[in-house]
Parts: sequence; structure tokens; C-alpha cells
Amino acid sequence: MEAIFHERQEGSLCAQHCLNNLLQGEYFSPVELSSIAQQLDEEERIRMAEGGLSSEEYRTFLQQPSGNMDDSGFFSIQVISNALKVWGLELILFNSPEYQRLGIDPINERSFICNYKEHWFTVRKLGKQWFNLNSLLTGPELISDTYLALFLAQLQQEGYSIFVVKGDLPDCEADQLLQMIRVQQMQRPKLIGEDTLQSKDQRVQKADLEQALDVSQPFDGTGMLDEDEENFQKALALSRQEIDMEDEEADLRRAIQLSMQGSHRTGLSDSCTLNTPHSAATNQSESLTSEELRRRRQAYFEKQQQLHQQCQNQELHDVPTTSSNALGTDPGGDMSEEDMLQAAMNMSLETVRNSLNTEEKK
Repeated sequence: MEAIFHERQEGSLCAQHCLNNLLQGEYFSPVELSSIAQQLDEEERIRMAEGGLSSEEYRTFLQQPSGNMDDSGFFSIQVISNALKVWGLELILFNSPEYQRLGIDPINERSFICNYKEHWFTVRKLGKQWFNLNSLLTGPELISDTYLALFLAQLQQEGYSIFVVKGDLPDCEADQLLQMIRVQQMQRPKLIGEDTLQSKDQRVQKADLEQALDVSQPFDGTGMLDEDEENFQKALALSRQEIDMEDEEADLRRAIQLSMQGSHRTGLSDSCTLNTPHSAATNQSESLTSEELRRRRQAYFEKQQQLHQQCQNQELHDVPTTSSNALGTDPGGDMSEEDMLQAAMNMSLETVRNSLNTEEKK
């Protein structure tokens, strides 16, 4: 591939690149092509002057810009055709009826010049292989023999004008080298600026990603949470509250079980005194359901409350001078259910302690 001459695009000098890539060398410069264009303009002016220097057509022609070149570096097909005549080469329109009647297979030609709007490029056979020498590519593009006809048909469908170059092209090093060897192209060349555009897009995407990360991260180490994370934190707080409530309920159940165990131990000590078996009662208490446990706990609390009421009534009979304030402490008065439950739990715990002390003394 290094032996193939390939001029890359500079400004709008695609006609110059097209000719030099076709001839495989720096044969034409913008100055030389401009000279050809000026010569064509003068020939056209002389033909227009034949109709009269004062004619409307001639004055209009003088006011119009050149149709063979412009300041950007564009050159017309007439300039390219005249430049090739110096080398004895001729251009024939590929899809013209005259050429189509010849029935020539494209693979048997030597080169093509393609034009779309103001862009020109060359497709040439070097050695035994075809190459797309478009100056907009970063390098020559290998075209297989089977793909050549399809490539030209695709260009025509896209609106390109294709010209067949007739005549003997000047000898070149690449043509002589590729007559002996065939090359393989592992990676097709890209358009000029495509790598730059891709790297620019990657830089833009990287900058956008970094900006997005900066926005999502806290500015001062604590920062603001986004909506999803805030919702997650709320859900986590609610779950912690539920766990705390469950822990409180578990503590309450354990306290009630301890109180019931205290009552059970008291019953056990009484049964031992009476020499009666208690294994059946133990098994029954272990198999109690939560509803039965609640009913028994309620009955136990009521029994404790009645005993406490009896004790207070007894004290009232023994001490008639008790003040009315003492009567206001009656647990059957205006105490709330929570106060009654707390009082019952305190009484149960007191019973447990008394029973444990009794067992230690024994």
C-alpha cells in the first residue's frame, strides 16, 4: 500500500487530487489547472463575441463568474478533460448509450473518474487489483473484482457521474509492483476527520459522564441525595421502626412470660407442699396458645387486683381515719389500662422475687 500514490484532500482541490491519484504522481498543481480554466474561459468569450460585442448575451456572459473554476479551488469537467488530453487520455461517460452499446465489462477497463456535485475522485486498477483513490479517505481502499460492478452501480444510484478513462496511463511504481504481488487489506481506511470526530465524541461523552457523576455525588461529602436514594432511606427508616416495635413487643412478651413463670413457680411450691404431681400442668402451660395465654394473663391480673382490693378494704376497716387521698389510690378507680397493666406487671415481678426468696431459704 505504501507504493500507491494517494493525495489527501486539501481545501476544495479535489480535481487536482483526482488527476494526480489517477496518474500516480504530482503532475498538476492549482496554478496549472487555473491556467487551463482561464484558457477555456477565453475560448468561450471569443465564441460569445461572434454574436456581437453589444449583444445582450455577450454582456450577460461578461457579468457572470467563470464556469470552469472558482476561488475555492473547484475545477469543471472541461478543465479535467483538457488536462488529460496532454497525456493522450480521453473521458467517456460510463452510462452513455454509446459506451453501453460497446458492452465492455468494467473489470476490463483501467480507470474511472467519478463526480458528484463538486467532488471528484479516481478508481484505478493497479497491477491486478482495483483501488478507490478517493482523496477524502485516509488511504487507498482495496476493491475486489466481484465488488467493482456493484460499487459503480451504487455510485450511479447515489447520483454520481462516472467517466471511463480511455488511453494508456503513464507507468508508475505501484502498477509494476502490484503486477507481481497481490495485497490484502485487513482494515478499510476511514474518512478524513472520522477519527478526530470519534475522539471528539468520546471526549464529549466522557465529559458528560464525569459531569453526571459529579452531580450524583455529594458536593461536600454529605451532599443531597437523589430521589431514589431518598426513598430508599425512608423505607430503611420505616423498617427500622418496625424492628424497634417488634423488639418492644418481644420484650413485653418476655416480661409477661416471666410473670407467668413466677406464678407457675409459686403454684409448684404449693403443690410440692401438698405432695401432688405437677408435670401435667407444666406440659399444659407449654402448649398454651397465645389466645389462652392472654385469657389466663387477664384472669391472673384480675385476681391480683381483687387481692389488692381486699387488702385495702381490710386496711380501711382496721384504720378508719385513713384520709380520702388514700382512697384515691384505689386501683379500681380512674386508673388507665396502661397503669393497670404496669401495676399488674410490678405485682407479678414482686411475686416472682418472693417465690425465688422462698426457694433459696428452703
